[in-house]
Amino acid sequence: MPNQVQSLPAFGAGRHLLSVQQFDRDLLQKLFDLADLVRPIAERRSVCTVLDGAVLGSLFFEPSTRTRLSFESAFLRLGGEVTTTTGFTFSSMAKGESIADTSRVVSGYSDVLVVRHPDEGSVAEFAAASIVPVINAGDGAGEHPSQALLDFYTLSSELAKRGRQVDGATVAIVGDLKYGRTVHSLMKLLSLAENLTFRLFSPASLELPAKVAEFARSHGHKVIGCASVFDALTGSDCVYATRVQRERMTEEALNSANISGNLLNRAILERAGATETIIMHPLPRDSRMDSFDLAADVDDLPGLSIFRQTDNGVLIRMAIFLIALGCSPDTVRATTEQRPWDATLRWP
Repeated sequence: MPNQVQSLPAFGAGRHLLSVQQFDRDLLQKLFDLADLVRPIAERRSVCTVLDGAVLGSLFFEPSTRTRLSFESAFLRLGGEVTTTTGFTFSSMAKGESIADTSRVVSGYSDVLVVRHPDEGSVAEFAAASIVPVINAGDGAGEHPSQALLDFYTLSSELAKRGRQVDGATVAIVGDLKYGRTVHSLMKLLSLAENLTFRLFSPASLELPAKVAEFARSHGHKVIGCASVFDALTGSDCVYATRVQRERMTEEALNSANISGNLLNRAILERAGATETIIMHPLPRDSRMDSFDLAADVDDLPGLSIFRQTDNGVLIRMAIFLIALGCSPDTVRATTEQRPWDATLRWP
């Protein structure tokens, strides 16, 4: 798989999006400019029909709420139509159909596919058999490129509000760094920036894979392991917290990981003098007692950005579809009109 990733072409019209390594800084900026362009459409201040007649095949073989709904919402906001299936039970794969056969058949019904699958490398298999572009919405512990793109976009936006830029920033990443595919993709994508410092904390046995740390270091960034969340917060501009991926761990591993209480809460931030720090989380957040996740008592802090992240996901996924289907900014503008209904209560 690593060799396959390295040989992937840059993301563009008619091409699959399987890895963040398909982006350079210029292409990333092009995507972000498109996201800025479609913000009024995403926020329902205007409507767009640029994808009128296009069909999205939405294939989610692993549980998802935000990712699936935001991809489908993004496509609908651009005037397209969506066909969807969720889980193995409701697909022919439950009857033994191969990934290749499923992909070839469903791609014949669609203009673009979005696929999530629990096995690493599986979305690349879908792409190999598809006759339309395939967007990776998460493949096991592998990659989640659209999440990394919206995270980079959010971090850039939040830092810009503070008169800063991503280059030179210090980012604390805490939680499940082993199975958290959002972390893997984000660190690879952020490596396009310059002079970053990553401060990492995870429970024992959930450390960041060495190859991800080495990737960041090979691009000139510092990767520092920390003994606690408090230490990771020291000097950080942003903290990116992640849920423990219990569904990917054995019972024995869960018992030995010693994960209980809060991963990050208001008291830790106050003790670190970091209540103004940008707080990010890919969600879902496990709000149950002793879940070892981001506590709800941080929700009124000024740096909390987790819901702006989810909103930004629609913008970024709209931009992904526009690039994959070869839609220019001028075409988007030409097919955008003032909305015919009153949404002012939602978007003041």
